[in-house]
Amino acid sequence: MAKPLSILFVTSEAYPYIKSGGIADVSYSLPMALRDLGHDIRIMLPKYGTVSERRNRIHEINRLRDIPIPMGKLSEPATVKSSSVFNPRTKVQAYITTNLTYFDALKGIYHDPKTGKEFPNNAERFAFFSRTVVETCMLLGWYPDLIHCNGWHTAFIPGFVRGLFANKFKKTKLVLTIHNFKQQGEYQDFNMSLTGFPKEVQSHYIQNKKINILKGGIYYSDFVTTVSPGYAKQILTDKEHGGGLGTSLKEKGSRFLGLLNGIDTYTWNPRQDDYLKHKMRSDFEEFKYNNKVELIKKIGWEYKPDVPLIGMISRLEEQKGTQLLLDSLEAIFKEKVQIVLLGLGEQETAKAVAKAEKKYSAKFKFFDEFNEQLAHLIEAGSDMFLMPSLYEPCGLNAMYSMVYGSIPIVHLTGGLANIVTPIDQKTMKGNTFVFNKFDTPDMVLAIKTAAKCFKDKELWETLIKNATNEDFTWSKSAQKYSEIYKELMK
Repeated sequence: MAKPLSILFVTSEAYPYIKSGGIADVSYSLPMALRDLGHDIRIMLPKYGTVSERRNRIHEINRLRDIPIPMGKLSEPATVKSSSVFNPRTKVQAYITTNLTYFDALKGIYHDPKTGKEFPNNAERFAFFSRTVVETCMLLGWYPDLIHCNGWHTAFIPGFVRGLFANKFKKTKLVLTIHNFKQQGEYQDFNMSLTGFPKEVQSHYIQNKKINILKGGIYYSDFVTTVSPGYAKQILTDKEHGGGLGTSLKEKGSRFLGLLNGIDTYTWNPRQDDYLKHKMRSDFEEFKYNNKVELIKKIGWEYKPDVPLIGMISRLEEQKGTQLLLDSLEAIFKEKVQIVLLGLGEQETAKAVAKAEKKYSAKFKFFDEFNEQLAHLIEAGSDMFLMPSLYEPCGLNAMYSMVYGSIPIVHLTGGLANIVTPIDQKTMKGNTFVFNKFDTPDMVLAIKTAAKCFKDKELWETLIKNATNEDFTWSKSAQKYSEIYKELMK
């Protein structure tokens, strides 16, 4: 290949350190895929209070201790430490920002785990983290060819690079990936003077008389991507989904692109999944049976081979269709199905789900937690996987489900259109049961159809083959990212 590029991939979360959603998986798997293409890529993220330094082998770097990070007229110390993420094939270095006030003292990433409410100083926390990124590069004397930012939490970085340190980073290009346009870092009362930005730079971080961190990041980035072609189209054509930033993106022209996420085939692989007691050998039926029995046992139900088990792993919020699920449970359970839901969310929503669990205790199980091992068991042990999302930027769980032979049932929206193929029972083609209307009748009909197909063993085996034969690796999208990087460097 041509000369490898140096890339700093910056994120607010990354597996295996900390994870609340798909961004953590992408921030692990995409750098691995880019490293496989020969690039010198490193990642950087904050260390939150629940992250174990010993378990994750995080250690100090002498010259990156107690860095004074300017926050307005004051400064706050940051110590940047080193670690690495790896799989059997690849290893990528990681820089970890530590600070007691903004990160180590807090148990959550963005929300207080006790209340489910957002931390009130999130804008300040991630402004601080973003500044540690540019300070780390300058202290190391390492000015990468590209800094690849992810989400609003890192969107201050392009402002720092272009607005305060343009001379030092004059050869560095900036790429920003937006994982969810509903999360823009909008704040009414954040004190922008804490960033040290001049007035002109500050002006690009304002939208509708509010601070909008994502908007500034878009303006100062050389290229902007989002996580699927379908979602990119939705953002440009639907004002509601774009959250008012459609104009900013249209100004980017061909430098805004939707690239479908991929998955890491070591972490999400039924043949070598470290989280599973029963890995897949030669017999898929045995793999599914063993994991379903284990999952049913964990729930406390009796195993019934003729009753399909529907899995759902989701944050409890409107976007993910939690309320639609609650409104539909009575109609759903007229069918011979069971549902297991794993997820966290606001207290009131979690209480409503827990109340439903009590009402339908023989058919509905709710795990109010984040549990990576249980997430893998649900994918491996469920017959179907429900994604009733109001909108879905990508839909990684649909990919995981198909890899594990759990047939998705999805509201067809956003990036899911680039992943799923609606099932045609006559031709026995397709891999997913879809519903087009975001309402109870349409979703219940899709579940009813899936339950009926489950009874037809030959049909079900064909659907599983269709799903498990799909290619969800990073090979195509990682190559496209590599091409974008190279084009920017010309």
